[in-house]
Amino acid sequence: MKINWGTGIVIAFVFFISFILYFVITMSTNKKYKHDLVTKNYYEKELQYQDDIEKEQNAKQLPINVDYTRTEEGLRIQFPKEMSNDGISGEVILYRPSNKTFDFILPIQLKSHTLLIPKERLLEGRWNLKVDWKYKGKAYLFKQEIVY
Repeated sequence: MKINWGTGIVIAFVFFISFILYFVITMSTNKKYKHDLVTKNYYEKELQYQDDIEKEQNAKQLPINVDYTRTEEGLRIQFPKEMSNDGISGEVILYRPSNKTFDFILPIQLKSHTLLIPKERLLEGRWNLKVDWKYKGKAYLFKQEIVY
């Protein structure tokens, strides 16, 4: 049987559409390809984004901002020394983009101007570090992508 060019185009379209449908169905039904949003409350977090911008601007106005260093014991977060320890409150959030089960939040409880996150809690690789803190009623935010 001889196939003319019109029939060939129709056959090509049918194969292409079948190919695309196969991948769409595979990606939407297979648990291996399941992807999560960054956070469960994505839209609520989006509404708070302006507050985060204001907190980051407050932090940039500080003479010395929060800093971090990797040490033998773990990740050491250094707060400004001109501020008293007991006036600093807030939380440190470590987000692991590759696996949400490793995410954790630590409250800021300082005895000195440093907070140590033990190396047992941290895996090697990329982390998003977020330090959301207050001092004397003024809110600050420090965000950094780090590789531990």
